Amino acid sequence: MSENNKTTFGDMPADEFRRHGYAMVDRIAEYFEHLEEYPVLSQIEPGWLTENLPASPPEEGEDFASSLADVDKLILPAVTHWNHPNFHGLFSTSTSSVGIFGEMLSAAFDMKAMLWRTSPASTELEDVTLDWLRQMLGLPDQFEGIIYDTASVSTMHAIAAARERAGLQIRELGTSGRGDLPLLRVYTSEHVHSSIDKSCITLGLGLQGLRKIGCNDRFEMIPELLADAIEEDIEAGYIPICVIPTIGTTSSSSVDPVDAIANICEKYGIWLHVDAAYAGPAALLPEKRHLFTSRELKEDPHSAIRDPQFTGWERADSIVLNPHKWLFTPFDLSVLYCRDLSELKGAFSLVAEYLKTNDEPAVKNGMDYGIQLGRRFRALKLWFVIRYFGVRGLTERIREHCRLAELFASWVDASDDFEMMAPVPFALVCFRAKPAGMSGAELDALNERIMNAINASGEAYLSHTRLNGKYTLRLSVGSIRVEQRHLEKVWRLLNEHLAAELEHS
Repeated sequence: MSENNKTTFGDMPADEFRRHGYAMVDRIAEYFEHLEEYPVLSQIEPGWLTENLPASPPEEGEDFASSLADVDKLILPAVTHWNHPNFHGLFSTSTSSVGIFGEMLSAAFDMKAMLWRTSPASTELEDVTLDWLRQMLGLPDQFEGIIYDTASVSTMHAIAAARERAGLQIRELGTSGRGDLPLLRVYTSEHVHSSIDKSCITLGLGLQGLRKIGCNDRFEMIPELLADAIEEDIEAGYIPICVIPTIGTTSSSSVDPVDAIANICEKYGIWLHVDAAYAGPAALLPEKRHLFTSRELKEDPHSAIRDPQFTGWERADSIVLNPHKWLFTPFDLSVLYCRDLSELKGAFSLVAEYLKTNDEPAVKNGMDYGIQLGRRFRALKLWFVIRYFGVRGLTERIREHCRLAELFASWVDASDDFEMMAPVPFALVCFRAKPAGMSGAELDALNERIMNAINASGEAYLSHTRLNGKYTLRLSVGSIRVEQRHLEKVWRLLNEHLAAELEHS
C-alpha cells in the first residue's frame, strides 16, 4: 500500500510532509548548484514527454517519492532552463531562492485576494510593497498600483480604463449592435509588443482599432507621425482613446520619446499608458533616469550622470512593469500603476450580493480593479525579494547586467565579422554575424543557422528578431546567476560556429 493510503481521508500526514518538504528544498538547492550542467534548451523531440507518461490517471494513490523520481526521469529532460545563466533569449529572467520561499508560503495560505475581508494580509501587503517599489522607481506619490499576472493582462486593463474614460458607455452598452459608436483608436510604435494587438482583439476594438506609428533609425516612435495620425483619425470621425509608448521595446529595447508623446496626449485628452514591462526596473539606477519631473530637470544628488530616457513616464495615466522580468521575482507578477486608480475601478467594479460587506467603504477590495474575482497572494514574494536584497542589492545587480551587455557590445564593435544592429540602452544586445562577402538573404540564413546550432547544442540560448528587415540575433542579460564568463562563453560559441560555417561554405 502506498504511503498516502494509510488513511482514507485528509491530507498528507505532517511527518510525511516534513520529510518530503525537506527533500524538496534540498532538491531545489541542488538544482541551482548544478544548473550549468543542464543543457539550456530542452533536448527532447515534440511528443516525447506525452508518450512517456501514462495515458490514464492512477486508480490508487502513489507514494510521493515515485512522483519525485519521475521529475528526474521525465520532467527535467523536458525543461528549458530559464534560470540558466546562459539563457539569453527573449528577455532573460530568473527567479531568486527567496522568491521561491514567497511562492511556497503563498501556496500554503492559498488565499483568494478578492475582498479585504477574505485576504487582509494580501490586500495591505500589496499596497505597501507596491508603494515601496514606486519609491524605488522615483515615481510621484499619486501613482497607486495593483498586481496582475503578466504585462499582457496589465495593459489590457489599462486600455479598458482608457476606453471607459472616453465616455462612450461601453461598460453598460457594449460595442456590438451600436450604430452610434465610431472606430476607436489605440496608437503604438511599429515595435509594440504583440500583447497590445491581442488586447485590442479582446476588448472589441479589433486590429483595425490599433494604429502603429513609424519609427526612426533608433527604432523609437516619431512623435510628429503620431500627431499627424491622431489628426487624420479625428478628421475621419474616429475617437483616439489611448497611446502606448514603450520604454524597452521587445525587439531592441528602444525607448520611445515619452515626454513628447505625453505633450500630444495632453493636447488631445488621450490616455497615456507607458509599457515599461521589461525596462521599468532599470529606473532604480540613477544613471538610467532622473529623479524629478520631466518639466524641470534637476541634478541627481547621487550621480553626475542624468539620462533622460525615462523622461515623461511620470506624466502617464498608467505604467506597467514586470518584477518577474528583471527583479528576480518568480513568474508571474506584473504591476500596473495608475495615476488615478479610481478610473480603473470605475471600469471594472461590480459587487454581487454575496460579496457585499459592511467594511467596504473603508477598505480596498482587489476584485474591483480587474476581471478576476480571486487573486493570488503575489505580493508576498516581491516583498521577500525587496527585503532580502534591499534597494542597493537590486540596483547593483541590474547595473552589473547593463555593464555585461555593454561589454558584449564592445566585443561585437571590435570584431570584423560581427556588427551591432541597435543601441544598448539596457541589457539587451542586438547584433549579427557579417563576414566579408555576404549580404542579403545569404546573411540572414547564416545568422539563423548559427543561432539554431548554438541553441541545439544546449550550451546557450539566443533568440532573434528582424530590424530594418534584417535577421538579427538578440542576447539578453538578466539572470541573477549570470557572470562575465557566461558571456565570454557565448562569444566563443558565436565565433566558433561562424568559423565552421565559413569553412564549409
